[in-house]
Amino acid sequence: MRIGSDTLWNTPPELKGRHAWLQPLQRAHVPALELALGDGELSRCWYTNVPAPEAVQGYVDAALDVQAQGKVLAFVVKDAAGEVVGSTRFYALEADVPRLNIGYTWYNPRVQRTGLNSEAKLLLLQHAFQVMGCISVGFETSWFNQNSRRAIARLGAKQDGVLRSHKRHSDGSRRDTVVFSIIDTEWPAVKAHLQFLLDSHS
Repeated sequence: MRIGSDTLWNTPPELKGRHAWLQPLQRAHVPALELALGDGELSRCWYTNVPAPEAVQGYVDAALDVQAQGKVLAFVVKDAAGEVVGSTRFYALEADVPRLNIGYTWYNPRVQRTGLNSEAKLLLLQHAFQVMGCISVGFETSWFNQNSRRAIARLGAKQDGVLRSHKRHSDGSRRDTVVFSIIDTEWPAVKAHLQFLLDSHS
């Protein structure tokens, strides 16, 4: 039995808090995303899939094409002043379960390790569990991305395991994927923890 409305699973919502403002990704966001990437330092890390500034147009076009196929819900992330500082998305959508993953996340260095990331994750998880009715939300990252692994665990997600030679890094090398998840019964405690982290930045 399909759970949830088609609108919830086909249309990215607008989610706004005090520090973070998530809006549906649009092609009009390309120039602001290019600025958010700065000199392209984020894209030079071989085990991530952050686009170089000159590749943002193709990155956005690809995300919107996959979204039109019902496979992702893509967002730009703005700071409290309304400036675009990064991007994220829901992907691996399975409305029949229902479950999804959160990923493809990157931020301008100036907002990393600030309240913006904690609140963005809180907004996304709250929507997934409390609006879309998910019973599980997953996160995936490269074995070599130690910062990402620590950040996901800090949210309160549990590590489920490692998928060996699961995908390819952007340079073509094999990627061992570390898989994490939060399930619906854990969500109240995770929500309280994220609110605590957010309050610590206030």
